Amino acid sequence: MGIAFIYLTRKGYLLSLLLIFWCTSSFAKIKRIEVTSTAPYKNGKAFGNAGSYQQIKGYAYGEVDPTNPLNSRIQDIALAPGNSKGMVEYVSEFILLCPVEKIKSNGLLFLSLPNRGNSFGADEALLKRGYVVLWCAWQGDVLPGEGRLTMKVPVATANGKEISDWLRTEYSVVKPVKTLNLSSGVFTGLAHHSYETVSLDNKKLILTKRIHEEDPRIPLDNNDWAFSDCTSVPFPGTPSTTNISIKTSFDPNYIYELVYQAKNPLVLGLGFAAIRDMTSFLRKHEINLDSSSNRIPVKATIIQGVSQCSNFIRTFLDLGFNQDEEGKKVFDGVDAHIGTRRISLNVRFGRPGGGGMQHEEHLFPVNLPPFTWDDRLDVISGTTGGILARCAQTNTCPLIIQTLSSTEYWQSRASLTNTESDGTKDLPIPENVRIYLVNGTEHSPMDFIDPITGFNTNNNPVAPTLRALLVALERWVLKGTRPPESTYPTLANGALVQADKAGFQWPAIPGIPFKGLVNNPPLLDFGRNFSARDLSGELKEPPKVVKDKRYVVLVPKVDADGNEEGGIQNIAIRVPLGTYTGWSLRKKGYGEGDLASLNGMFIPFKLTRSERIAAGDPRLSLEERYASNAQYIAAVKKAGEDLVKAGFLLQEDVTPEIENAIRNYPVKK
Repeated sequence: MGIAFIYLTRKGYLLSLLLIFWCTSSFAKIKRIEVTSTAPYKNGKAFGNAGSYQQIKGYAYGEVDPTNPLNSRIQDIALAPGNSKGMVEYVSEFILLCPVEKIKSNGLLFLSLPNRGNSFGADEALLKRGYVVLWCAWQGDVLPGEGRLTMKVPVATANGKEISDWLRTEYSVVKPVKTLNLSSGVFTGLAHHSYETVSLDNKKLILTKRIHEEDPRIPLDNNDWAFSDCTSVPFPGTPSTTNISIKTSFDPNYIYELVYQAKNPLVLGLGFAAIRDMTSFLRKHEINLDSSSNRIPVKATIIQGVSQCSNFIRTFLDLGFNQDEEGKKVFDGVDAHIGTRRISLNVRFGRPGGGGMQHEEHLFPVNLPPFTWDDRLDVISGTTGGILARCAQTNTCPLIIQTLSSTEYWQSRASLTNTESDGTKDLPIPENVRIYLVNGTEHSPMDFIDPITGFNTNNNPVAPTLRALLVALERWVLKGTRPPESTYPTLANGALVQADKAGFQWPAIPGIPFKGLVNNPPLLDFGRNFSARDLSGELKEPPKVVKDKRYVVLVPKVDADGNEEGGIQNIAIRVPLGTYTGWSLRKKGYGEGDLASLNGMFIPFKLTRSERIAAGDPRLSLEERYASNAQYIAAVKKAGEDLVKAGFLLQEDVTPEIENAIRNYPVKK
């Protein structure tokens, strides 16, 4: 049976048609697809040999059997309202891009997870290769607006009665603001659902502030804050069950914390089922574009997750969702970028946007073992586990490419994925996993002055490297061609070290503070109703910090310029114009001395030898490194050629990368 997407044409233009497609299959829990619009993608632009694409938008209506063991691990699924058949329902918004001519598709279904509901755009290099690209909503706490893809999930109840419990939330801001969403945090802002407070009376509650995570908490007077909205009226504002306001404004220098009684938990774990079932549904049915002769069969599937979505993938695999209800593998390949932890989606009162950073939301329930891909003993917690433990038991593990920026070592303890948790030895990684660090990169490359640090962020590009590795994953999945060997710092290759001054050997660059500070996650105890192993259950807030149990986080070693070793060195690192870091420290008034969220720094070299000597900069100047502009260009071209040979740059990206490097060179001779 094909998925019939029907189009009407008039004078050469495609018209949208609302179509209800019913699926009567018993195994695929997507019961119907509602198409709300169809249109030529980018006005019919042709993408290489794949030609033009069609964009299809709509909703997937799904249902799950709460008694099925593959679904029963979804938190509160047994407390969700059921339909007449006892099934729990959800609705996920989706966007699908398909080549107009089936013969132009390579048969690869590529699901790119929306990040906080944002689908972004498709990589044109992938469209040229004939990918079928899918975005499907999985996050039930995302609010509609600004093009975000949303998912509707039910509220859990106790036999129809309202459920409430204590919920801890933190607030950090970049600039003063009077009102914030109640249970949203620094990484979610105003675009996410807040769990309502049971009462507007704050008299028995305590809102605290502190500069650093481990500082004593300072209570605010209860008359100085309220459950209210002050965006349009003065404090105390309009009473609100979903907002919190402070009389004098939230201050960027402080971390604010509140434990309040929340109600009506969403069954957010259905997001795992939605991704599983939508993918399983599409790979079992041919995509019928306009006629029985133009169907696209799905040969293989890859899921891509960036940041929060990469953490979603790790949890998806950990909880066994890569096995569908027929017992078959859902995703053949995984492209997991800049995510090294799990996500708090499958807990009561879940908030998947939480960070778990060194400064922000440090005690959030995300930095908990297991960290490794395979099944291992964690020597700090004494528990055994691994992200791939469940899929290994059912032979449903995918091929995995994990890519990292430098920031993940400093802020998201990336070293724990492949070292003993006390930092004493390297651990092997499974044969179906590749790990790559792109040296000298920050979480999301950007180019601006960070108001939190006062320094320029790091715009060292990662996209060309990621594109080459994604094509390598495609070939691994479709043809069995093995990708380049893992390239990341280890104790064995001498590139993984302690972050202190003795081990890290940071060069004494004038005006750049360095403390050797990393996000060392403590072992946390969230109570007996919470399973740290499955990151599921009910949280007892605040958690108990097991102070005698500390993980050891290691970071990539740097050279005399402060640039990293032990990973993939792209053109910017092979032919540097400065120092590129994945970390930066907060300045006075912003929690001085703590790590600055997910941003790094670009610290340019001095132009001349005399300038660097006058400044006391130990790094060679540009004129000392490159005798002429021609010499610099030659070095850039050589770096590009070497990266292509190593499999870390596509030939089609060489010229743009060389042009970009030349454009950034500040000296013309």
